[in-house]
Amino acid sequence: MKKNNRILILCAIFVATFMTSVEVTIVTTALPSIISQLHGLSFQSWIMSSYLLMTAIATPIYGKLADVWGRKSLFQLGLVLFTIGSLLSGLAPNIFFLIIARCIQGIGAGSVIPLTFTIIADLYSFKERAKIMAFTNTAWGLSALIGPLLGGFLVDQLSWHWVFFVNVPLGILVFVIIAAGYHETYTKQQLTNIDKAGITFLSLTLLLLLIGIQLLNTHVILGILILVISGICLLLFSSAEIKAKDPIIPISMFVNRTFSNQVITATLLSGILICYEIYFPIWLQSLYHVPATISGLVVTSSSVMWLLSSFFVGPLLQRFSPKKIILVVVIIQCISYLPLIGAGRNFPDWSFYIIAAISGAGMGVVISMNIMLCQHLVGPEQVGSATAIITLGRSLGPTVMAGVYGATLNIIIKNNLNGVSLAQVNDTISSASKTVIAHQLNIENIILQALHGVFGITILLFLVILITNLLDPNKKIID
Repeated sequence: MKKNNRILILCAIFVATFMTSVEVTIVTTALPSIISQLHGLSFQSWIMSSYLLMTAIATPIYGKLADVWGRKSLFQLGLVLFTIGSLLSGLAPNIFFLIIARCIQGIGAGSVIPLTFTIIADLYSFKERAKIMAFTNTAWGLSALIGPLLGGFLVDQLSWHWVFFVNVPLGILVFVIIAAGYHETYTKQQLTNIDKAGITFLSLTLLLLLIGIQLLNTHVILGILILVISGICLLLFSSAEIKAKDPIIPISMFVNRTFSNQVITATLLSGILICYEIYFPIWLQSLYHVPATISGLVVTSSSVMWLLSSFFVGPLLQRFSPKKIILVVVIIQCISYLPLIGAGRNFPDWSFYIIAAISGAGMGVVISMNIMLCQHLVGPEQVGSATAIITLGRSLGPTVMAGVYGATLNIIIKNNLNGVSLAQVNDTISSASKTVIAHQLNIENIILQALHGVFGITILLFLVILITNLLDPNKKIID
């Protein structure tokens, strides 16, 4: 492929990365206002989970189809669905309409997000990839600078509806660039062996998993039952993949322990990522009464450090083993989170920006490394599937953990109401609320206890990551 074409495609990937990352930073900033205005505290985790769930389900399907039909048409289809979903989200009159629109967004993102990494892997060698991914992370960092500020401005000056509308012109722009500049050459194949059983059981596993987690805070027994059924579906999925001629997720790749560890690490770290992106702004707005614009800068500090640290991935991999890099980075991250499980009302607000920055720096190194290694540790014919698997993990982690965090928050709040209504807690969540509520101090203490529980879970996730990587037998530098 000509160099100028590669540059044009890279520009399209840059804009697509910007678009999908702006989606996260803007929505998390606006989330307290959405919860408050749509009276959606009980369904707040679904705003993120519905999007992430559909992304997780769609990702491996798109990955498999891309190996048959090529990247371009599926990438464009994803752009169309993502843009339509964004428009409908902005028009949402209630929480249930918003959740459905977010599902449409997620189906589109299931194509856009993994195919950007796959296209990079197709066009650039392993040594070139570190620099290219650092460049695409620049788009992520730029969106992180603009997203929270723009999101906060739109919420404070207009309404939360506008945080979704911003994706519409970006989606159209990327579609035009891809249509005009990406001339993919490939031999179209017939899709003869569709892994129907794998697709069905994977979708059921993820869907029932999220529903079960959501039900734990209202119908415990039913929630546990659905989680058990989800586990059965997972076993059936594994069995189907072993027997399938052309599995949607080749189980054979997980024989490589280092590959498996990269997937597990990226999945759990992405679950931690969604925690601070959602609950740092909620903490600052509901307890410290910080405006939405200022609270959004928490995400910005994380994203800037993610951008800067990603440039060190290449040099670090040349000098240290992945195991050593992950252990050192995760220990530092875990230590920075420890104060959050017992922080009082006088805990300094600037500490959240420091913790987010440390967390973002670690994510920039480890998650970027996870993607590169997953692509490098498999054969050329499996790069698309490996990319889909690591992207699935990055979608599944936030999907599941957003539900777990939401259930934890709601359970602790409901168990500590003591005469305070849930509606009053709803009104306190957003800093946009100007009304002085009776028992406000008690309500804020209830929210604080719930947030302690949420961040206690992140400490457990860090410990699981550390144990997993301590057991990795590979201690050598990978080249």
